[in-house]
Amino acid sequence: MLRISDLSVSRGAIPALTGVSLHVARGEIVALIGGNGAGKTAVLRAASGLVRPNAGQIEFLGRNLAGLSPHAIVALGLGHVPEGRQVFPQLTVNQNLAMGAHLISDREKIAANLDQVLSLFPRLKDRLKQAAGTLSSGEQQMLDIGRALMGNPVLLMLDEPSLGIAPRLVTTIYETIVSLNRSHGLTLLLSEQNARLALEISSRVHVFEAGRVVISGPGSDLRNDPRVRAAYLGG
Repeated sequence: MLRISDLSVSRGAIPALTGVSLHVARGEIVALIGGNGAGKTAVLRAASGLVRPNAGQIEFLGRNLAGLSPHAIVALGLGHVPEGRQVFPQLTVNQNLAMGAHLISDREKIAANLDQVLSLFPRLKDRLKQAAGTLSSGEQQMLDIGRALMGNPVLLMLDEPSLGIAPRLVTTIYETIVSLNRSHGLTLLLSEQNARLALEISSRVHVFEAGRVVISGPGSDLRNDPRVRAAYLGG
């Protein structure tokens, strides 16, 4: 579904990614783990068209994404929830969700998508008229994911979905991520500093260090890899 080949990206004169290759097959959860600044976010931003690669190729559903705008990439079905809960704080929850459906003209489809989002995140249903900026960090993350789902993505990229969120709500968000994959058939690519969570739910995992993939494999295998345990699992 998504194939990244020999990707290199720079932040100014500083390399962010060097020769990264990976793929995401339909129906998978694939995780990118590693420390802050390891290059995980750069992969997602390049795939969604927010940064231009120096080299390499990104294909989605067999189409080369080179030169496409972020708007055009979203229209192809590649959703992206950036790091940092980027809600529109002065708009209501309902207005934020509606913005996620701006590419859909079928009102019945929009209503059906909204029903699905509110069934996944019941907390949002009670806050539809509330300003998004007044939500807790965890609720804003739910809103960010819900807004992306309103656009009918076939692959959803999540950047640090657990960052800065209370543990109880992290559990809720990760249960929803698993449900989206297993019950709704959504393919997911997530960047996550919380390696333990990512390894538990992912089909495959890529470990990043200094802009390169240094270890790859099934999540179940990497949970027992001594290098991963020593670096990320505290044992």
